[in-house]
Amino acid sequence: MSESLAGCAPTGRAHRLFELSAPVHPDVHLLETSAGRHVLLVNGNRMFTVGPETHHRLDRARLDPDPAVLPRLLGELGLAAPQFVDDTPLEAPPVRALSLAVAQKCNLGCTYCYAQQGSFGGLSKNMPTDTALAAVDLLFRDAGPGERVNLSFLGGEPLMNRPVIHAATERAVALSARGGVPVTFSITTNGTMVTADDAEFFEQHGFAVTVSLDGEQEAHDLLRPYQSGRGSFAKVLANVTPLLAAQRAMQVSARVTVTPSNLDLKATLDAFVDLGFHGVGFSPLLNSPTGKGEMAAADLEVMLERMVACGEEFERRVVAGRRYPFTNLVNSLREIHKGTHRPYPCGAGAGYLGVSADGELAACHRFVGDDNGAMGDLGRGIDPKRRLQWLSDRHVHRQQPCQGCWARYMCGGGCHHEVIERGRPACDYIRGWLHYCLGAYGRLLAERPDWFGAVPAARGRT
Repeated sequence: MSESLAGCAPTGRAHRLFELSAPVHPDVHLLETSAGRHVLLVNGNRMFTVGPETHHRLDRARLDPDPAVLPRLLGELGLAAPQFVDDTPLEAPPVRALSLAVAQKCNLGCTYCYAQQGSFGGLSKNMPTDTALAAVDLLFRDAGPGERVNLSFLGGEPLMNRPVIHAATERAVALSARGGVPVTFSITTNGTMVTADDAEFFEQHGFAVTVSLDGEQEAHDLLRPYQSGRGSFAKVLANVTPLLAAQRAMQVSARVTVTPSNLDLKATLDAFVDLGFHGVGFSPLLNSPTGKGEMAAADLEVMLERMVACGEEFERRVVAGRRYPFTNLVNSLREIHKGTHRPYPCGAGAGYLGVSADGELAACHRFVGDDNGAMGDLGRGIDPKRRLQWLSDRHVHRQQPCQGCWARYMCGGGCHHEVIERGRPACDYIRGWLHYCLGAYGRLLAERPDWFGAVPAARGRT
């Protein structure tokens, strides 16, 4: 059955992807592209191009009610492998990334903000310097030479506490040099307070700078106004344009939170690429404190259609040898190529923790001030029981309906915060997008293998 989506009506294209990506068997997923027929073996996320007969045999085996048929066929084909992911949760993994909520306050009034305008539902506050330095010390405490760590600054709006950003960065640089531990820095900002001095500082230390921009001016001003109601787009653009021109060691990317009000993704992507952003990524709003702006099923269907349109432009440009920094697809293609497989969606509660302005430790930046993700504090350290319980409960093997989904080791069960707060309203969207990405991978691997570098052994034909 051909899966070409060309010529489909706008809404029909996304609906077709929903159908093609629906779970049939938890251990194998089949697809067809212009480059041939492919199989994704969920164990290890190993993708192969196969002949028509093998594809047909796999299709019949995944539908067979006898659970022994598919494993037996995989053995015959030489595709069987030990289980890459078992039921055991991570236990006391070393912390190699911290995000510091250096300013739990903000000058914008984004109605959908998970941090409730930066305060996380409490009083507005800044992180004291001593708290930030203690967090940096924790990050480097047991890191050995050559082990890379990352220090991130978030809020609220982190640049409302610029001196602490500088102090923490300088401490990290000193500890990095002393212990031979490479450190990278990142910051997420709304862009309204960025100065020329910030640009110099970020460039000096090679920051990855993420600017929250929710579209071109009309869409952005609707979603991300100042607390007075005045739009912020013009100010952000005026501040960020010099930053874009200065980026060499630093990389400046745009992050777009997608709501039903700003679904013109291709126009947004093209505009931001033309401005010179290192990367542009989209993230659907699945949970907000008020429920305002959350994406419903119909909105996610439209979003998938628009994401695919961006992806198709990416494919065209890559084949033509041109750059098109569509972060969502770039990252997915790299993960597919590496065969990345994981029992969690991210490092939250494992190698990555968030730190509140008061020094409380959280599973990630989104759980600051939330008991659901409490992990201890800087004074007493990480709470090992809470952490182990978290890693056990959040393992994808303990999530439903993840156990029966072929995409479980690609998405890891979805953002913990969003799942706890709202459930999983985006499974069809996520599977549809990943199915498209697998197809794009098959096409680009055939047409532009040099884009990926050396092809790993887990990729090939059988």
